[in-house]
Amino acid sequence: MLNLLRKDVFLQKKTLLILPAALLVYLFLDVSMIWVGLVFCLVIIMNAYIQDEKSSTHMLLNSLPYSRREIVSSKYIAALLFTFIVVATIFLGKFAIHREIMDWKQLLLIVSIVMISISLIFPFSYQFQSRYLYTASIVAFGIYLFVINFVIPNLNDRIRGLTKTLLDLPHFDFYLITCVSAIVLYSGSWILSIRIYKNKVF
Repeated sequence: MLNLLRKDVFLQKKTLLILPAALLVYLFLDVSMIWVGLVFCLVIIMNAYIQDEKSSTHMLLNSLPYSRREIVSSKYIAALLFTFIVVATIFLGKFAIHREIMDWKQLLLIVSIVMISISLIFPFSYQFQSRYLYTASIVAFGIYLFVINFVIPNLNDRIRGLTKTLLDLPHFDFYLITCVSAIVLYSGSWILSIRIYKNKVF
């Protein structure tokens, strides 16, 4: 399975080389690092997934000495690896540019939301295909535009306020519960994706 991880990293090497420069730009612009971290993590993870989505690629992978469990597991482990790379880059960049140590709550929030998002995205993508996810994203974006223009004009401010409220919470128990919930959901998604992929016919 280590070779499968190496393959994903190798295929993303150009993106990973560009990553520090792109993140540094956002750090200079002082954009919300939580939002930037989420976008970068999900884009890199899904890009790695999409490159293996063709039936011919799956046929090739299944002809190699890897079980379907290992093929799926490599994607989930790679997702955690890419998330760690993005978060570490943001942490180091924030310290290098602003001489600030990024709050651990922000880092935990990024990792937790990415894990929860992937927990929903991967099983859907294994059951169907990512292009349907792309269509769903367009529909969701259309609904979002409708809501902020006609229903809740200050939705973005409310989201920012909710995020600030969560980060300002003093209780460690809340973050522990959030972290454990993300891990449990991620583990359940991992098992579900393996079961879905085992039943696939290529």
